[in-house]
Parts: sequence; C-alpha cells; structure tokens
Amino acid sequence: MIAGMLEQDFVAYMIFGLILNFVFSILFGIYLSKNIGMQEMILSKGDKEQSLFVQLSLFIPYAKMFITLYRVSILQIFFLNKGYSHKDFWIYITTSQQKNQE
Repeated sequence: MIAGMLEQDFVAYMIFGLILNFVFSILFGIYLSKNIGMQEMILSKGDKEQSLFVQLSLFIPYAKMFITLYRVSILQIFFLNKGYSHKDFWIYITTSQQKNQE
C-alpha cells in the first residue's frame, strides 16, 4: 500500500494527474500564445530552467497540475490585475531572477 491506497489506485491517480497537467498546460500555452503571439514568445523567452521541485512534481499525483494552476493565478492576481501585460508575465516566468538583480 502507498499512502493508504493500493498500488494500482495510486498509479491510476498519477496517470490521471499527468493527463490533467498536460491538458491544463496545453490550454495555458494556447492562452498565452493567443495573447502574446508565438513569434513574440520565441523572441522574448529567457533561459530559466525549471526548479528541481517542478521536475520532481511529475511523480506526485496532481502536483504538476496545481503548479500550472498556481502560475495561472499569479498571472491573474499579480500581473493582469496590476496592469501588466501577458508579455511581462512571460518574461518573468522564463527569465532567471539572478539576471534581473544585476
């Protein structure tokens, strides 16, 4: 038993969580590309790598989906509500913070 569930149930939850993650990620990517534009996204993309936590979250059911939903809420609350654009969010999410501080 893993976390009080049979192994088959746990694996089923993991697979369903990954499917939901891909659905949310694809929809979020389409939303950003419609508001920013693909060419502009390619030109303004930074070189930030995902943290180890985000990479390991693939193995925790629904964690990656919640990270994507967290990014959507950051976009809405801290960027769009304060008058920033989708492009500002894209630059924030893809650029290393150390580079900004220099």
